[in-house]
Amino acid sequence: MTQFCQKTTTTMSQLRFEALKKLNERPKVHVEATTPNISQFFGEYVFGMEQMRATLAPAVFKKVSNAIKNHEKIDETTADAVASAAKSWAIAKGATHFTHWFQPMTGGTAEKHDSFFDALSGIEKFKGSELVQQEPDASSFPSGGIRSTFEARGYTAWDPTSPMFLYGKTLSIPTVFVSYTGETLDTKSPLLKALKAVDVAATQVCQLFDKDIQHVVASLGAEQEYFAVDKALYNARPDLVMAGRTVFGHAPARGQQLEDHYFGTIPGRVYDFMRDFEIESWKLGIPVRTRHNEVAPSQFEVAPLFEEVNVANDHNQLMMDVMSRVGEKHNLKILFHEKPFAGLNGSGKHNNWSLITDTGVNLYAPSSSARDNLLFLTFFVTTIKAVHEHADLLRASIATAGNDFRLGANEAPPAIMSVFIGSQMTAVLDELEKKGNVKIEKGDNMYMKLGIDQIPEIILDATDRNRTSPFAFTGNKFEFRAVGGSDNCGTPMAILNLIVADQLTKFYETVSKEIEKGEEKRIAIVNVLRKYIKESKAIRFEGDGYSDEWVKEADKRGLNNIKNMPRAIEGYVSKKSLELFEKYGVLSHKEVEARNEIRLESYIKKVQIEARVIGDLAMNHIVPTAIAYQNKLITNANGLSGLGVDNKAVVQTIKEISGHIETIKASVREMVEERKRLNKITDTHKRAFGYCDDIKEKYFDKIRDAVDRLELLVDNADWPLVKYRELLFLR
Repeated sequence: MTQFCQKTTTTMSQLRFEALKKLNERPKVHVEATTPNISQFFGEYVFGMEQMRATLAPAVFKKVSNAIKNHEKIDETTADAVASAAKSWAIAKGATHFTHWFQPMTGGTAEKHDSFFDALSGIEKFKGSELVQQEPDASSFPSGGIRSTFEARGYTAWDPTSPMFLYGKTLSIPTVFVSYTGETLDTKSPLLKALKAVDVAATQVCQLFDKDIQHVVASLGAEQEYFAVDKALYNARPDLVMAGRTVFGHAPARGQQLEDHYFGTIPGRVYDFMRDFEIESWKLGIPVRTRHNEVAPSQFEVAPLFEEVNVANDHNQLMMDVMSRVGEKHNLKILFHEKPFAGLNGSGKHNNWSLITDTGVNLYAPSSSARDNLLFLTFFVTTIKAVHEHADLLRASIATAGNDFRLGANEAPPAIMSVFIGSQMTAVLDELEKKGNVKIEKGDNMYMKLGIDQIPEIILDATDRNRTSPFAFTGNKFEFRAVGGSDNCGTPMAILNLIVADQLTKFYETVSKEIEKGEEKRIAIVNVLRKYIKESKAIRFEGDGYSDEWVKEADKRGLNNIKNMPRAIEGYVSKKSLELFEKYGVLSHKEVEARNEIRLESYIKKVQIEARVIGDLAMNHIVPTAIAYQNKLITNANGLSGLGVDNKAVVQTIKEISGHIETIKASVREMVEERKRLNKITDTHKRAFGYCDDIKEKYFDKIRDAVDRLELLVDNADWPLVKYRELLFLR
């Protein structure tokens, strides 16, 4: 902020108009010409299974393949062979360095590059031991009290289930990150453990129906929403630079109310950027497919094809980096913050999730087969039951400082966890709950009948889409819409797969006991499903999640409405959640407590930064600008008075400006004193609650309202901040 604080108000105003001038002078950025056949270069920079098959001896490749498939360790000899092949492949493509690419608890990714060149031997080297394990300095990564700052040792370990890739001139190796004493310090480790748990639990349930199923893989398609704004305009907004969102800004006359931006023609400059980052993504094996304008002006979306969850999450993290880098090339800043502009739609990362068997069956896709439809209903009902049982933990998984601005803001799902399944599936479950069998006919082609003896045909895409639902069934998958745009999918995906794994395990155990008692298998399965339907009915909601009526109804149903992050993440440390984590070895009690500590500290720091930005901009830029303009008006009022002309309107404006200035100054002073008080509190939980209630909720909107009102009163030529109409509509 120093560079901004040192500038005068006039200079800030000049910076705004210089940025606007640059817009009209920007040359068109050249986009690399490529063949229209993407298949010819897709995965060009990926050292995946196909590359290993082509470069490794058949026996070695078989060992690697089996180890990946069966979650087994790769021996040292095999690791040496893989390292040698990867080094040769990477150097042939111009690589000079390698890095262990990991995802610490900072919300992003991390890497430390080492050269292949060994000066002592004078040759390029890369051993299996360097592939499998590295030791980055871990002292500055958040640990939540697991380790002291002086305890720097930490380890990264190769994750062979996610392919290596060449990024620039560096061979990047996806890895987990753990402390010297073995505690996990990243988002990938618990995700991998949860994926293993759901594989085991889902497979044993599947084998009640089909003994040929040996594995179940969780798949993910993460729709990424984002804003693209001009780089010069971005740099002229200190709040965007420091906090990733605008803390001030009056709504433009035209925002998104005409609904003309959604799916409209993609602006030329953004289209060139999209083409460029898509090419880079395809080369990195990221299967981006869909691009379009989103609801808000300057908001867009990219969506990939489905991949295995771990790989899909790695690809999403990598894609965000690619988008940011390519955006710089096009003089654009890409904003992933959940709510960068007040009054406009925020950005989510809709997690489309399903479970796929190794025989190619989507367990959430209805079928014409009686057996397969009972299998579908088993996973469908059990998943709803899992969400009902662990709604607060699922809410905790998407709790961030940024998402607090978005959830329930009339463009995103509310903070109340619920499941939407559509009218047709609702009818099926209701009838199954009441009778155990049902026959429903709708028109010529919509036919279902459900019972113990014969499981039905259920039409595909048997639901509408509910944009207000945080967790919606969309025909052959569930869409977890509440995940924030800047979030790492690994955290909510770890929780979702874990709670489903637990419910599937309980389902299998209950059904097995009934079978052992002599109950016919299909009857046992349906009886358990009927019980689950009754027990989880409260979580199902088909209406408008934005309505006040739903808030009241949810309260009657016993569903929590936890609106802020510090309170939401308490769902992690409930007795039920801690037992769940430890039951499957996903996280120890110590690791859960540490992660909550990290997330609370991050929340405090983000709110603190925003409070400082608000104070700096308000006192150093807005107030001086308002006073300077007020002085102009005073001169004008005195001049009118001297001429005997009525100056009441001018005097009234002067009084309005004075009132807003006083509100800003008093509120900023109080907010600073409140921060000083809160910073003396040693308990992280209490300090986080204080920053939420006594800083963010008490002062942010109050100060913003006064500043935004001044924006309408002060001369446009004097206003120091780039305005919303400029940020959102000028490209």
